This record gives sequence, C-alpha cells and structure tokens, in this order.
Amino acid sequence: MNITRRQILIGSTVSAALAALTACSSERGGTPAADDPTDGTTDTATDPTTGTTEEQAPAEDILIGIAMPTKSLERWNRDGAHLESLLKEKGFRTSLQFADDKQDQQNNQVQNMINDGAKIVVIASIDGTALGPVLQQAADREVAVIAYDRLINGSEHVDYYATFDNYKVGQLQGQFIIDNMEDYRGEDGTINMEPFAGSPDDNNARYFFAGAWDLVSPLVASGELTVPSGKAPADLDGWTGIGIPGWKSETAQSEIENRLNSFYTDGKKVNIVLSPNDSLALGIEQGLDGAGYTPGEDWPLVTGQDADLANVKNMLIDKQAMTVWKDTRRLGDQVAVMIEQIIGGTEVEVNDTETYDNGVKVVPTFMVEPEVVTKDTVEEKLVDSEFYSAEDLGL
Repeated sequence: MNITRRQILIGSTVSAALAALTACSSERGGTPAADDPTDGTTDTATDPTTGTTEEQAPAEDILIGIAMPTKSLERWNRDGAHLESLLKEKGFRTSLQFADDKQDQQNNQVQNMINDGAKIVVIASIDGTALGPVLQQAADREVAVIAYDRLINGSEHVDYYATFDNYKVGQLQGQFIIDNMEDYRGEDGTINMEPFAGSPDDNNARYFFAGAWDLVSPLVASGELTVPSGKAPADLDGWTGIGIPGWKSETAQSEIENRLNSFYTDGKKVNIVLSPNDSLALGIEQGLDGAGYTPGEDWPLVTGQDADLANVKNMLIDKQAMTVWKDTRRLGDQVAVMIEQIIGGTEVEVNDTETYDNGVKVVPTFMVEPEVVTKDTVEEKLVDSEFYSAEDLGL
C-alpha cells in the first residue's frame, strides 16, 4: 500500500530537499529589457523572433487577468485580493474574477479577459483539464498564462506555474499523525483513523493525499492504524473514491456523520481524521460536535491546511490539532514578480523544472515551502507575521 512519489509525478525525479533548491531561470524568450515596465514610461523589449526592439506599453495600459475559482473559500478571497493589490501598486490594470466553482463560468471569464486585451492571465483553475480551448485562444493572441496553485493539465499553452510544494503538504500531515498517534490511542488499544481526500477535479488534491498516504498507509497495512469504515484506498488511484467534491464543508460533515453512524457504534471512537484542508476539517469538526465528541477528552486528532480563521480558532480550543500554513502572500508576491519579468522581457525566476508534468509539457514552476502550525505556534507564526492580528483570533 506504500505509494511512492514517482507514482504521482509523471516521468520526473524530485529531490527530497526541495527547500534547498536555489532559484534557476526559465527563458520566456528575448533579452532583458533595459527599462522598468512599471515606472509609467514607455519601455522597450526585444522581440525574440526578429531580434528587433519595440516599444513596451506603460504599466497603466497593461491589463492583467486574475481568475480565481470561488469566493466560498476564505483563502481564494485572500489570494485574489492580495495579488490584485500588488499589481495595482505596480501600476497595472487588473480584472479579478471569481467563478463560483463553475468551470463554464471560469472559461467565460478568462475568455473575456483575453478579449479585453489582457497581456497575462493568472488562473487558479476549477477543473485543471477543462481550459484547453480558452488557452488556445490565449496562445493565438500571445497572452501569457500562469497557473496559480493548481496545475492546468493537458495543454501546452501554460507558460508558468506558481504553487506550494503540495506533496510536502500531505507529507507534513502524515508525519504529524505518525508523531502524535500514540497520544490518541483508544482505551481498547486501537487507533481508529478516517481518511478524507479533496475534490477529485483538483489536481492538487492528488498530491495532498499521496504525500500523506505514502507515510500512513504502511501503518494501515500493518494494523497499527485501523480504518473501521473501510475507506482506505488500496492504491493511489483510489483516492477519488474518498474525495469531497468542491472541497465543501457541508459534504465533509455529512460524510463523517455517515461514517460515525455506520461504523462507530457501541462506544467505538474515531481517534484520527486525515483531512487535507481546513474547509473539510471544519465540516468534520462540526460533525464531531454533533456526535457528542468533547475537546480535551475524546476529540480526535484532525489535520488541516490553509490556516483559515475559523480553523485557527478551533485549534485554540483543541478542536483541530494542526494546519499546514501556506503563506499565500508569499505566493502572490512571487507571481507579481513573474508578471513583471514577463512584461519586461527578462528571464522568469523558477526553482523547479522537473516536477509538474501536465501530460503535454513539464511546466516551469516556482514552489513556495509550506509549514506546520499548531496551537502552540499560532502567535509566533500567524500573529507575529501579521497574517492575523491578535484581535482576529481573540488573543
């Protein structure tokens, strides 16, 4: 049942020490521009096909499209607002759109951005396989495409990818379970775990689950961890069978309620819940509440990701054991730099050119490192960094 990283990376090899990677560069073409494209003046850039120099429009004449998947999850609101703010500070015009988790709506929004003259579109896709025709339109009009934290699959027209190390997110969750599982052993000597996975149409969900499952599945196979519901995939390909569509909290709540009602009778308790993100964790925690679980007594270890405000508050009252924090400000900062580099005709900074094969090409990528936050490190990591204020968290 142990799943290797090779199974989720198509024809690629990745060093385990991703944090030690130094930045390399990926040529978009051309030689570096001599001027700053955001200083409000007309700049020059070199055409890589002809070697000629042509005028570059001032920043206020350059439209950047930002396509986010939904407003229903806190993190996408933060991501969109932060990136838009950065680009406006640099003088660019922006079009920020949210698609309500509807792929047709996102396709139309991106198409409108292209028709409105966007030079670059940043896309956090809903379904990473359903953007092909729109991306062809982008290519036809020489619009650069940056995939934002969700890889766009099946198209050669994806120029760059900016993301977190999503496999490592799962590894951090899995290792946290291993390091703390003894504290959650039941009175009967067993450790009952219920695994969840993310939305089947989100490419990242596969990475999250695989990272965790690589570590914990051997313990399931050996019987050190038991899964009373039987919802333990035999291999990675089975992860979609426990995936929660749209990352919906209410769907995760219904699922944990069904498992508790069906498989946890006569005093049996769930001890660990592998949740890939905070949205699912929030629904799971609501389900545990409704089932009569009590923090500090029989509450299970629940994992998460994103450091959403409600979940951080739950951590502070012992309803969630950890979250994997992806400081999306750092991701937005990097994407803003990449946009300036593309517009200026300079090399675009990336630090991974092997990992993210979308089935057509390996997409040059900049990866940002995630980190674990627990109740004990909330102030140090989230408050001191001004991700949240103490007042936000009631501290």
